[in-house]
Amino acid sequence: MSTMQIDRLLDTVVKQDASDLHISVGRKPTLRLNGKLRNLDTKVLDSDDCVALMKSITPERNQQELQEIGGTDFGFAFGEAARFRVSVFRQRGDVSLVLRLIPNEFLTFDQIGLPPICRELIRRPRGLFVVTGPTGSGKTTSLATMVDYINTEFDRHIVTVEDPIEYYHTHKRSVVNQREVGADVPTFEEALRRVLRSDPDVILVGEMRDLETIEAAIRAAETGHLVFATLHTTGAAGTINRIIDAFPTNQQAQVRVQLSTSLVAVLSQVLLARCDKPGRVASYEFLVVTPAISNLIRENKTFRIDSAIQTGRKFGMQLLDDNLFSLFERGMISAEEMVDKARDPGELTNRVHRSGQTVGRPELDLEDAKD
Repeated sequence: MSTMQIDRLLDTVVKQDASDLHISVGRKPTLRLNGKLRNLDTKVLDSDDCVALMKSITPERNQQELQEIGGTDFGFAFGEAARFRVSVFRQRGDVSLVLRLIPNEFLTFDQIGLPPICRELIRRPRGLFVVTGPTGSGKTTSLATMVDYINTEFDRHIVTVEDPIEYYHTHKRSVVNQREVGADVPTFEEALRRVLRSDPDVILVGEMRDLETIEAAIRAAETGHLVFATLHTTGAAGTINRIIDAFPTNQQAQVRVQLSTSLVAVLSQVLLARCDKPGRVASYEFLVVTPAISNLIRENKTFRIDSAIQTGRKFGMQLLDDNLFSLFERGMISAEEMVDKARDPGELTNRVHRSGQTVGRPELDLEDAKD
């Protein structure tokens, strides 16, 4: 199997606008299209095919990492068409690859349906803006949209620390420097230690994956920078608890105080399959840190945040389940998909029943049975 093959596969991903390509021994190459897996009509891959495909795109440094620790991640450009984020790993002695498509065009706020208040908040000179959600929920795309908006509208120095770099930003009104962990800098901690010396206005810290990174992000937000970061949490209140719980007990009261002054907003998102047309739509929970919310964080009353979000509509706040229900009412998503992704499935099921409709059982989807 030659490099020609990988190019043909990637071409198919781009043409069909799939989100991922899975390459595994004993199966045909598989696309993820609108959240569902679809086999491509080619041969079933054997061990040699997978190794050849891996070698045709994986840099030497990453092949070595695969040898040493059994897995590696990197990004690469596929001509002018797109970029891919690649995860290569060994399983049962063979090599598997998953390639995630990263589009070349940035989407606008309206296209991805981000709450309009986001525009206001990211004009701020300082603070921590956290974007959360499960893997593959579009966090990277939302962040890229926000960074691109700042880059286009304001003159700022933007520094991103990513592992690997996903969207490429060119300099517009801002200066954008993107540091890739592993290639440009050995670790997140090292990058964050250095970043404050490089006169940044805006810092994007990929993922807050450990205590050091969380501390560095809060410190940077406190010292007058706008910091974007991601977490794999669901819901705004849960995100705040997760950040605080990362610290030792004797530091938690102090962290609450720091967060209450430095946190600007938490955006939680999920991606859903549309039922009105092919494609997916994002649903958001949005918390804006007002003085009232700031008090709840400081006083360790995060359990009251959800009801504060409901009463904070005029500040652009919304709960995930309310946003999901409005997408359902507008006929964009099915009741099953909505309940599947809800934070309180029981309550949303009741709301559907109260509106005179029913929620089917997703596993009895007849369309899928016919495929």
